[in-house]
Amino acid sequence: MGLLQDRLEQWRQPQEYMEAGIYPYFREITGKQGTEVQMEGRNVLMFGSNAYTGLPGDQRVIDAAAEALQRYGTGCAGSRFLNGTLDLHVQLEKEIAEFIGKDEALVYSTGFTVNSGVIACLTGRKDYIIRDDRDHASIVDGCRLSMSTNLKYKHNDMEDLEKQLQKCEPEAVKLIVVDGVFSMEGDLAKLPEIIELKRKYNATVMVDEAHGVGVFGRNGRGVCDHFGLTDEVDLIMGTFSKSLASVGGFIAADKSIINWIRHTCRTYIFSASNTPAATAAARRSLQILQEDPQIIENLWAVTNYALQRFRDEGFEIGDTESPIIPLYVRDTVRTFEVTKRAFEEGVFINPVIPPACAPQDTLVRVALMATHTREQVDRAVKALVKVFNEFGLLNK
Repeated sequence: MGLLQDRLEQWRQPQEYMEAGIYPYFREITGKQGTEVQMEGRNVLMFGSNAYTGLPGDQRVIDAAAEALQRYGTGCAGSRFLNGTLDLHVQLEKEIAEFIGKDEALVYSTGFTVNSGVIACLTGRKDYIIRDDRDHASIVDGCRLSMSTNLKYKHNDMEDLEKQLQKCEPEAVKLIVVDGVFSMEGDLAKLPEIIELKRKYNATVMVDEAHGVGVFGRNGRGVCDHFGLTDEVDLIMGTFSKSLASVGGFIAADKSIINWIRHTCRTYIFSASNTPAATAAARRSLQILQEDPQIIENLWAVTNYALQRFRDEGFEIGDTESPIIPLYVRDTVRTFEVTKRAFEEGVFINPVIPPACAPQDTLVRVALMATHTREQVDRAVKALVKVFNEFGLLNK
């Protein structure tokens, strides 16, 4: 055994949680994603999914994916740059650009590689990238891969953002990158204030709409549309793995920016292109969002109901304004224990621990879908009240 294996053999944290019977990860689902799923031989309420629109099991989306599978096969066997561009990819890119409200868009195989690749290729050694300290890991990694100076500001603290901007050379490119909806806490970026600072300091703004598309704005166009600031935001990123019932991602911007990314972004040039089935599923989901406004109406009706129910029962849920509802626990081991007990009570939720949050901010994350019913929310709240009371975690 080599030095690396010797070192890693000593790391036993996952095994310790397994031995304690509270390891919460990699549970197997044996059917379609939905509001209730089969896991470990039992039926449980699914409140741990990012499928806000509830479309992964929609027959219209399944049929579109199946048709593309028959027409194009299982994969493209190459990158978009070479032999991997299908007319289907180009059609989806045009529809995304029109939907989002930008000149052009590029489709990637994953949302993670959008952020890690685009951020890394946009700026140079003498430039700056500034991010919120609670931005997604893919943004963090994109910043790490960049040759630019990296700065970060305290979460949603506009005074601190301005302090970071004041550190930058006036003639350098200053790229502010921020989540539109913060994926663990459910709160929104202060986009109007960020745009004011953009104007003041001649900066560039990129917004990650992974949790905004399909949730906020007209027909789910996202947080930028919600605030009426699409034209002011220079780059808009999104994913297909949440509201669009597939896998992959996109970046949308003006022609000059997209032309640069298309020819310099390593995660775009050197990754195999998205599969035909995944591309078709995302495209059909995008179309359904625009055809059926009832989806988002349902999502917000059940979200508002759930937010009120959790508040009324005394849960600490922070500043969330979205279908993401954090239930704060503030202790890692206790967070795993709560997750285990919730599953035993028939509710699947996600534990959130460092590095996804600060050690003092651990939580379990409840996420709503348009297809959830009030009755399902009531069942989940009842179960979670029981679990949280067992651990003395409720404020009532």
